[in-house]
Amino acid sequence: MSAGAPAAVAVVGLGAMGSRLAANLLADGHRVTVANRTAVAAEPLVAAGARAAGTPREAAAAAGVGLVCVSDDEASRAVWTDPASGILAAARDGLVGVEASTVSPGWAAELADRAAAAGIGFLEAPMVGSRPQVEARALHVLVGGDPDLLERVRPVLAASAAAVHRTGAPGSAATAKLLVNALFAIQVEAVAELLAYASGRGLDPETARELIGALPVASPAAMRAADAMLARRFEAAFPLRLLVKDLRYLLAGGPSPLAETVLSAADRLVAAGRGEDDAVVLARPWLDPERTTTHRP
Repeated sequence: MSAGAPAAVAVVGLGAMGSRLAANLLADGHRVTVANRTAVAAEPLVAAGARAAGTPREAAAAAGVGLVCVSDDEASRAVWTDPASGILAAARDGLVGVEASTVSPGWAAELADRAAAAGIGFLEAPMVGSRPQVEARALHVLVGGDPDLLERVRPVLAASAAAVHRTGAPGSAATAKLLVNALFAIQVEAVAELLAYASGRGLDPETARELIGALPVASPAAMRAADAMLARRFEAAFPLRLLVKDLRYLLAGGPSPLAETVLSAADRLVAAGRGEDDAVVLARPWLDPERTTTHRP
């Protein structure tokens, strides 16, 4: 496929990210077939010009690129490897499978091997950003796999991306994505603790946020999280339950004491029913207005 030429793309998984990826591809003139566990999710995309398929296998059979965006290893494994309905069962020359989900590095590498055995091209391409970034076509895509395959599918990835970064062999992009998400989680926890610390010692948290945000110590992501915390905006752009999954994948590969601390805090919030809130809900135990100490309850 050449730059600017329309491609036949299957998008499997029409959650918050996948549905928006498909919409961007349609807007760019690509021929899009969609598949999802619940068919109702496909209806707005069909109204916009997509074709609905009953299974991932059926969707991939009509496409040159199969793009998957699901929640975790288990869902990814089912989409790709189910012997009756999976994408690998539709394997044929010329098909390139792209795993855009945030999965574990081990599964990404295994999936690459399975795709090679089935005779299809494969790239892992997890995406950094959430709903606002995909709508603005401002994602950063991390790609593990063959550089020639990347050039073939670049127009598909570029439909939602500000930049595409090749990380190396399959599994490397999954590792990079987990690092990014863990760093974000650690920053959210740190900002929440520090705003609470400021409040408990007579410094207005809004003033503290403005001061920190004006200095080079702060990242834009941390400051956006601080704004959401102070406004108590917890509607999900990146649900806490998915952050918990990502931290577990990270820690399965080796120790990270800071990530373990954040995971412990996140687990308590999920147990309290906050798993569908945005990850910035990590701030909630720290920003309770009755708190006067920095000790976690």
